[in-house]
Amino acid sequence: MTTPDSNDTNDTNGSDSNGKGDTKGASVIVNAIAVLRTFTADEPLLGVTEIANRVGLHKSTVSRILSTFEQEHLVERDADTRRFRLGLGLIAVAGPLLAELEERRVAYPVLRELTELTGETSALMMWEGNESICVEQIASRHQIKHTAPLGARYSDALSSSVQVFLGMQPEERVRALLRSGAITYPGLDDASLEDYLLRLKDDSRRGWAINYGESSMDEVGVAAPVYDHRGDLVAAVLIPAPRFRVSKERLQSLGESCRAAADKVTARLGGNAPGTIKRSLT
Repeated sequence: MTTPDSNDTNDTNGSDSNGKGDTKGASVIVNAIAVLRTFTADEPLLGVTEIANRVGLHKSTVSRILSTFEQEHLVERDADTRRFRLGLGLIAVAGPLLAELEERRVAYPVLRELTELTGETSALMMWEGNESICVEQIASRHQIKHTAPLGARYSDALSSSVQVFLGMQPEERVRALLRSGAITYPGLDDASLEDYLLRLKDDSRRGWAINYGESSMDEVGVAAPVYDHRGDLVAAVLIPAPRFRVSKERLQSLGESCRAAADKVTARLGGNAPGTIKRSLT
């Protein structure tokens, strides 16, 4: 891959005695990654000015980065609007990683069964940093549906998958994440923080977490934990669905189906939830 800006390369000796060359090179990489991360499932098409405003870079710098990405097929230009979208070249980059994710490989047939059973989208989520990220998805057959596209990231405390992952964190860690804003919770105060900690305990006892139109009023989400052979939480199975299709009675059914699917993935991984008797699931 070529360098986005030839002026950002090191000097003719290949390095800077003060380390400035390395720092500048690292900055170019950070800027390039920031540009890629501006594209989302909600906003897949972006122009140079929009990206520049979001990442705080000059338009000419963003344009050079995008030009290099376009050469490498990491982004592509929409023929009608001349705006940019992520390119298929990213699949080639991410493919080896996705292929190595045992949880993704093991979960795929279970997700297909879950979508066939419920008629709703099913997804596999994993925790990265302070975010829940989608690594696999089977879309609903319905025309109106909610999806969690590959690479989608969630850091909303009310997201059902985020609840699952935070439920396994020490309480002080959860408090720190919410108070710092790393995990977002609108209107957070001491009382709502303590209520949220109780909610995570309820999720754990129930076996799945619920987001009934709380982070998005027209969407419902249920998620359940997946464990490995050490009893460590490694993933979550998620069912996102349009709220108008999910009554409170059906919510219970979706939650039970989600938990059963997560238990099945756990069993296929040779795992078991902490403190439970290992059982066979086919």
